[in-house]
Amino acid sequence: MKQAVISGTGLFTPPHAISNEELVESYNAYVALFNDENAAAIAAGTATALEPSSAAFIEKASGIKSRYVMEKAGALDPRRLAPQIPERSNDELSLQAEICVAAARQALERAGRTPADIDMVVVACSNMQRAYPAMAIEVQQELGIEGFGFDMNVACSSATFGIQTAATAVQTGQARAVLVLNPEITSGHIDYRDRDSHFIFGDACTAMVIEAADAAVSEHRFAILDMKLKTSFSNNIRNNYGFMNRFDESGIGQPDKLFKQQGRKVFKDVCPMAAEMIKNSIASAGLDVTQVKRFWLHQANLSMNQLIARLILGRDAEPSEAPVVLDTYANTSSAGSIIAFHKYQDDLPQGAYGVICSFGAGYSIGSVVVQKL
Repeated sequence: MKQAVISGTGLFTPPHAISNEELVESYNAYVALFNDENAAAIAAGTATALEPSSAAFIEKASGIKSRYVMEKAGALDPRRLAPQIPERSNDELSLQAEICVAAARQALERAGRTPADIDMVVVACSNMQRAYPAMAIEVQQELGIEGFGFDMNVACSSATFGIQTAATAVQTGQARAVLVLNPEITSGHIDYRDRDSHFIFGDACTAMVIEAADAAVSEHRFAILDMKLKTSFSNNIRNNYGFMNRFDESGIGQPDKLFKQQGRKVFKDVCPMAAEMIKNSIASAGLDVTQVKRFWLHQANLSMNQLIARLILGRDAEPSEAPVVLDTYANTSSAGSIIAFHKYQDDLPQGAYGVICSFGAGYSIGSVVVQKL
């Protein structure tokens, strides 16, 4: 089989940023409004008063200091607390496709490729803005790519599962080169009224070109040495929003149709699973952990990443070994590990080994061992 490489990456960063302080000011204003409007019920014991939050609480709980979003004013309006983005007509490029195209153009340029070199487009992310036609086909049309495309969803692990899908297509000769895109508009599925989760997510889109090593022309090539995927069903991270909600009108628009998680259980379950997966991937590639110079981990929570790195290395990781982007990007779901990979790869010497790992709802875990060529 052919050797597959990641030959280019791209990143779209939204134009708006929200700091923890801004988010807390908005949330606490909502809390004050809620408690005031429900004062009688709270006094009677039929409603529970909401507790305010703080920027210090958010940073301690997650390591997040700010996040990028597609729309800011609606998300910070205490009486709305949701992004407000006008729906586009069917004749306009959809928002999710638009950010895919922006990231894709960067990745193509970095790979030294044009749309004519791509045979396959995979859009892999946590939430699609529509069921069909596939977002990948719209991106394919906009870029002028021949061949085929499809969407896939494995929540926060979608990028690594997408790498597996693309690499297999290249290895078997099904495609010369594949564009893998991770458009995450996570601000659309978070409940800004939930003190425990309203700070977690941010928006972004990443892109990768994956092609055969013998055809790649980029100076930014990473050989894909080993890929491992794992899923194990859990309700501890869940989003119930979907087209079947309309069957039960009482549930339309209810908060339980948005992102929900049991954070402590996720932490306890996922950290050892991810660490074990990474160690198995390294061994399968014929390497020792000490040979791996960088771990591009899913950017969900700083404490999770620190623990996973500790379980792998037997010590705390140096900042350069497991770079962090969630302090400024927050959790961007499937895009997180690829943002880290995109931003922290050029300083590695030729021959250096690294691991891209994502983990999340499902549970799902993907681990990809790479070597810089």
